Amino acid sequence: MNPPLFERWRADALISDDSFDRLQAAEKNRLFSLHWELRSLLYLGVLLVSGGLGILIYKNIDSIGHTAVLCFIAAISMAGFVYCFKKAAPWSTAKVEAPNPYFDYVLLLACLAMVSFAGYLQYQYHVFGERYGLATFIPMLLLFAAAYYFDHLGILSMAITALCAWAGISVTPMRILQDNDFGNTNLIIAGIVTALGLLAAAALSRFRSVKAHFWFTYTNFGMHLLFISVLAGSFVFESTYFLWFLALTGIAYYFFTIANKHHSFYILLVLTIYFYIGLSATMLRLLFDLLQTGDGSIYLAFLYFIGSAVALVLFLIKMNKKLKSA
Repeated sequence: MNPPLFERWRADALISDDSFDRLQAAEKNRLFSLHWELRSLLYLGVLLVSGGLGILIYKNIDSIGHTAVLCFIAAISMAGFVYCFKKAAPWSTAKVEAPNPYFDYVLLLACLAMVSFAGYLQYQYHVFGERYGLATFIPMLLLFAAAYYFDHLGILSMAITALCAWAGISVTPMRILQDNDFGNTNLIIAGIVTALGLLAAAALSRFRSVKAHFWFTYTNFGMHLLFISVLAGSFVFESTYFLWFLALTGIAYYFFTIANKHHSFYILLVLTIYFYIGLSATMLRLLFDLLQTGDGSIYLAFLYFIGSAVALVLFLIKMNKKLKSA
């Protein structure tokens, strides 16, 4: 309701004083929605239960035993999935609403328990041996299947995260786990390929109308991963940094068209930040390459950051108004 609008209506004699009083009373006694507050508390409750079980098991593992812990985690996961299968609506390519307020949280707990079970099984018993990629690949498939069958964006996010972990571990397992070599060429290429795959999945979900509302989640992960991978390439391969900047410019333009098409200020903000980082790094390299080191290059760098920051803010303000008006 809009009290100032009611006052204008009364001033223009469009409503009577009695109607205005009733509208004002209804506005004062209007119920306040606790929908998002309750959902946040339920999600927090699931995370606290998962974390609390982990701490309890960690502190009492000697007295409980590994087999008992695995059976307990498996029982939680199986019970959650059995409940979800019984309550779930028939599968559809369109968006499917949850059958009751507790369904999403039971499914989330079941999936978290399943991932914990797989990780614990590998850590304690080395079921998959040294094939760490397989230890993440199987839970990833199960998460994708659960996300699509039960239509859950949160589980889809977990599945995409597992996909990124599987891609990284499959390419450079020992280098990542032991040497923390995140500048590895194969890792950067794997990031780019995975990001392109996520963006392709986003496009297909809308084009084929198969869970089309998953489009934004795929796009969000793919966008961040692609920008980070290209920026990493420009920082690692300094001899070809300008080619990486050209690639970054093309990617930024692509997402700029996406932001305008879907009137998304979030996508515009993300691409602007990443492109500004790449542009600033390129400008500083060119500046110091041309002028070498000295006070002049430092002063010009300060002037660049001041001017570019002002231009960045003005650009975001202008585009925000444009997207809102559209």
